Amino acid sequence: MCAGTVLHVSAHAGRQSDRGPTDPPGVDIYTEPDGDPDTLANLGPLGPMAGIFEGTGGSDRHPAVGGIDEPDAFHERYELQPIDRQTNGPQIFYGLRYHTHIVKPGEVETFHDQVGYWLWEPAAETVTFTLAIPRGQVLLASGPAAPDATDYELTAALGSEVYGILSNPFLDANFRTVSFRMRVTIGDDGTWSYEEDSMLAVPGRDGLVNHHDANTLTRVAPPTANPLALGAAPD
Repeated sequence: MCAGTVLHVSAHAGRQSDRGPTDPPGVDIYTEPDGDPDTLANLGPLGPMAGIFEGTGGSDRHPAVGGIDEPDAFHERYELQPIDRQTNGPQIFYGLRYHTHIVKPGEVETFHDQVGYWLWEPAAETVTFTLAIPRGQVLLASGPAAPDATDYELTAALGSEVYGILSNPFLDANFRTVSFRMRVTIGDDGTWSYEEDSMLAVPGRDGLVNHHDANTLTRVAPPTANPLALGAAPD
């Protein structure tokens, strides 16, 4: 999508006269549901992840010079705040906008910075995860999950036209991410954990190299209600 382009399907575009020549007959792909203004009450398995979290036991293993995978410890601050419900015609998402910031112990310089969205689609019982990092890489991953799931996986693959991976030319040539898998586990003590495996094709290395990240995050502050819920609340 080009910068500045806004994709929005109007609730008033569902009239039969507005249908295009390729629209499936009898299928309404335009009309938006009303939904619930309170995102926090409709996050399904993402509910326990809303808020601000910190974790000091992070572990990162990535390819390094000489063919030896280098381990690093890290500290992480992960902020997840609810957004207003999002629709694509009849499709509706409730979600969290996130920013995670990572440093090595005792250091100030950023080790990793990442932004994106966690999205829950109740009708499909699916979690979708977006990732963007300032080294020129984006990703869209997804996986099935029950509304009360405490353990689920998200995946993406290079070349997929729906849940895929895109990188800048240097990363694609030298550290090509072929696949991505993220496992999420929700604790019963206000924590949640993740394990990520990114399989990389690296010149000079036989087979694929696993870039592995893991951490357990503890809530340190509650979330702020989404704008629509705040606007609907009594004074």
